[in-house]
Amino acid sequence: MKVQPNKTRRIHSLDSLRAIMMLLGLVIHSAITYGVVDYGNAWSLKDNISTSLSNDFIVNFIHAFRMQTFFLVAGFFGAMLFYERKPKKMIKNRIARILLPFVVFVILLWPTIIFSFSYTNAIFDGNENAFADTLSMFSNPSIFIPKATFHLWFLYYLSIITLASVLIALIFLRLPKISNHIKKLFKWIFSKPLLRILIFACVTALSYFIMQTTSVETSTSFILDLNTFLYYFIFYIIGWALYKSKEYLDTFMKYDWLSTIMAIILFCIYFFLNNSLSYELVIVLKSLMVWLFVFGISGIFIRYGSKHSSIMRYVSDSSYWVYLIHLTFTAILPSLIADWAFPATLKFLIVLITTSTICFVSYHYLVRGTFIGKFLNGRTYSKKISDIKQMEK
Repeated sequence: MKVQPNKTRRIHSLDSLRAIMMLLGLVIHSAITYGVVDYGNAWSLKDNISTSLSNDFIVNFIHAFRMQTFFLVAGFFGAMLFYERKPKKMIKNRIARILLPFVVFVILLWPTIIFSFSYTNAIFDGNENAFADTLSMFSNPSIFIPKATFHLWFLYYLSIITLASVLIALIFLRLPKISNHIKKLFKWIFSKPLLRILIFACVTALSYFIMQTTSVETSTSFILDLNTFLYYFIFYIIGWALYKSKEYLDTFMKYDWLSTIMAIILFCIYFFLNNSLSYELVIVLKSLMVWLFVFGISGIFIRYGSKHSSIMRYVSDSSYWVYLIHLTFTAILPSLIADWAFPATLKFLIVLITTSTICFVSYHYLVRGTFIGKFLNGRTYSKKISDIKQMEK
């Protein structure tokens, strides 16, 4: 990991980690339709003729670490922008890269998402006039006004959490002595591979007890949910502190595989025995599990992904667009294969592969070298692999 005193070089491993965590959303939204569990309003689609508990396992497994890791990495890069580009440039960057894409895409995607969910539900219900009935909904102009954030909830909360973090950081810039003590404390914590897991697990467990819950559900409402804010703010702010201790990133490789394996074991205990576990034990399991996952998976990416890779750079560049547009396809495609007598796992893979193909192809030809790519990533990129190989920074 090569870093400079004043400006951090591009950290390919964390770039890749952030991108993969985002893209795992495609896996979740492709698998969840074919799970056994009823997710209620959180996900209304259910192909009742093709379900498998293995798909619920996939959904819950990814959910156990995905957004927590994403917010930690987002906090790291947020702090990098704040301290290296200065607060004003950082705020302008976050408005351009997070807030504006959220506003634009929540408006543009809303009608397509409403149509895809409504149409697929009508197909699953056996409605012979599914298309006409779904289309008739759009005769009312109010249908075009977004009522929820759907899969863009993370941009909504990331904008608010970023604002809160900037305000706190600006305050601490005026309190150098306190800031130095806090920085030293976090450096000490990050320097202890096993202790940091226990300390941050205690923080997470405390947040669960404060919220009086064992699970923080994703809120897609425009009304701020304090539990969602608090939970992900903790990961973001720890990621922010990690930037100030970035010399310890390499220590994440210590116990990376062991941490990940232990996290998988704890997850299996939680998933298969959840109903027989006490409230307190569930909190302890989930709090330990998430930090074992965070440090374990981050360590694996640092171990194997710290060098420039043209493939991973392309994936990183494309991940934003791919995630933004994928939900419409993961919701509409199940309606096209609803009558197919295929196992649930095969249907899940068909939806995932087809969605991924559509999203990546559209990125390559419609986004990468266009104004859309510049809007999302701040610049346009060449489509030539030879050019991508030269992108070391």
